[in-house]
Amino acid sequence: MSSHREAPEIAKDPVVDSTDLYAFVSPDAPDKVTLIANYVPLQTPAAGPNFYEFGDDVRYEIHVDNNGDGVADVTYRFQFTTTIANRDTFLYNTGPITSLSSPNWNRRQFYTLSRVDVHGRETVLAVNLACPPGNVGPLSTPDYGRLAQSAVHELQGGRRVFAGQRAEGFYVDLGSIFDLGNLRPLQKAHALGKDVFSGPAMGVNATDRLNVHSLAIQVPLSDVRRGGAARVAPDDPRAVVGVWTTASRRQVHVYKPGSGDLRTGPWVQLSRLGNPLVNEVLIPMADKDAWNQSPPGDDKNYAHRVARPELARLLPALYPGAFPHLDTLNKSGKDRADLLAILLTGIPAGVVPGFQNSMSSLQADMLRLNTAIPPAAKPNDLGLVGGDPAGFPNGRRPKDDVVTVELRAIAGATYALIDKKYQPDKVIASVTDGLTAADVSAKYLKTFPYLGVPYDGYHNPS
Repeated sequence: MSSHREAPEIAKDPVVDSTDLYAFVSPDAPDKVTLIANYVPLQTPAAGPNFYEFGDDVRYEIHVDNNGDGVADVTYRFQFTTTIANRDTFLYNTGPITSLSSPNWNRRQFYTLSRVDVHGRETVLAVNLACPPGNVGPLSTPDYGRLAQSAVHELQGGRRVFAGQRAEGFYVDLGSIFDLGNLRPLQKAHALGKDVFSGPAMGVNATDRLNVHSLAIQVPLSDVRRGGAARVAPDDPRAVVGVWTTASRRQVHVYKPGSGDLRTGPWVQLSRLGNPLVNEVLIPMADKDAWNQSPPGDDKNYAHRVARPELARLLPALYPGAFPHLDTLNKSGKDRADLLAILLTGIPAGVVPGFQNSMSSLQADMLRLNTAIPPAAKPNDLGLVGGDPAGFPNGRRPKDDVVTVELRAIAGATYALIDKKYQPDKVIASVTDGLTAADVSAKYLKTFPYLGVPYDGYHNPS
């Protein structure tokens, strides 16, 4: 749900569909920031003979704005090339793949990584970087963890990069939530659920044992901060960066029978992602594809969808009597200044004591990260609302429970921060899809690229 199949057209084109975006100060390297953009959603591990991969015709980018104008000051650009070693076999591999140069591996992907500045000047950081293969099974990829780790490339300037398959680390009860907004822990209170369910239930992780493709890069903090600052205080505006990812294709695609195809013209953006759930839940169906093709600087056109979200109006109707204070707030016609700050401007100083992650008043969907806040010694998956300022909505870490945080925020939990007279409904503590990071089968890694080893097809059949 973070951004899986979030718009009608992008759902038909998974290779350009961004699923999740992460930005956090690296827990094992606190002088560096890690940026991860996931693509190609909901991959079943048993996917032969054509295993999942990035698109050669796609320009994947992770953008960083460090002055609050909604324009990328730094962009990390990934472009891929696929090669076939043996054109006389239908097989992905003809024996065990024990290294990135194994002659048994038939279909490989390589990529070029570039850094683009605010003026559009492109600096190539590395070429011909190898991706790991997909995790086929114990015979084809017998030591996949080691093999994939060899695809972590160390680059000049203290940077490292990885592009390849990872275990899906995002957890959400898709089956229940999109069944008329049902939350299993509250399903007995649902307007229709009271006659269907005997009581509450734990959530079911719909994305468990599925894979994604990750673009992960770790760079020094000075690589993304305004002016290249190496040390700043948390209250310094230079500490904050805004991050989003996009995927683009050439404008013209002409099929030429018998001789391949031709792609030409300018690059056209087909998807973007900043904060989780924005396009998924807040943007109406008719506008979702247009939102995907627009820049963050145009998000003022969609700000009213954040200020008065449809889901906030639906909750009192779906759960009669459970949200009286939210119902009153909705009927007051007041804009949700709390949601506008969390999702579109960053949280200014003075709202949460000792914390801020705002660069300007510009309304733009970016994952805002205060890079001067160090990693937490004991992370709380509820992030800032759980008393952990190193977590969402201050950037986003792989384990952060963004579904619960945003559900509770929309339900009114954060409105009390800007209106001291407002009392969140008593049911707020139970507003969740009933999942935690413990419901992800693959263990997260403690080091880069942090997302777990992908599930293999032998043990995880489609």
